Order: sequence, then C-alpha cells, then structure tokens
Amino acid sequence: MITKIGQIMLYVNNQDETVKFWTEKAGFSVISEEDNGQGMRWIEIAPTKDAETTIILHNKELIAKMQPELNLQTPSLLLFSENLDELYRDFKDKQITVGDMVTMPSGRVFNFADNEGNYFAVLERK
Repeated sequence: MITKIGQIMLYVNNQDETVKFWTEKAGFSVISEEDNGQGMRWIEIAPTKDAETTIILHNKELIAKMQPELNLQTPSLLLFSENLDELYRDFKDKQITVGDMVTMPSGRVFNFADNEGNYFAVLERK
C-alpha cells in the first residue's frame, strides 16, 4: 500500500538556473545533490529540510535521450503557504511572474512561473 508521495520529478532545461530560482527566490533548500560521474546529475530540493515530499530536478535533455517514452512535461503542483499575502509580496519583490490572487472554494490561491516559464500554484493553508 502506498502511504505518501516521496519525490516529484521535475525535468528542466538548466538545472543550475532552476536550483538558483527555487533556492534564492522561492526559499527552498537543497537537500542533496548527486552526480554519477557519467553525466547523470540530480538535485533534491524542498521547502524545509524535514519535508516529507521533495522535488528532484533532472536534466530534461539527458532523460529524453535515456528514456524517450517518458512524459517530460511539467507536473501541476499545488504548494501550501500559511501566509499567502506575505509570500505574494515577496515573489513580486523578487520579480517572479505571479498571477492574480484568486479566491476559490478551497481558499485563496495564486500561480507563479519559475525561471523556465513553468507555472505552479500556491494555496493558503493555515
């Protein structure tokens, strides 16, 4: 039986720029970085060091060559924040592309784009 989501694979064009976006702008931390010495490198990031679910940044071009049958599209991620207004202001101050703040039946939410134009959403969850 599956009990939790462990890691989400995010296939990106530029791992270094993407890790820089997530750590310097979105406030994530690098949990680990692996390199098999043969061109395969992946970086594990998370919003906190003790997060149960992490994001693994993979080189999209390399993965496409290794496993052409894989769907390398960006997953739709819904992240949670306890202070959505502060996060929204912080993202705007850091010149992150953000959408409008919207009120949904589940709460207030906004979307934002990473350095490669992939969009993600943040929902206020107190």
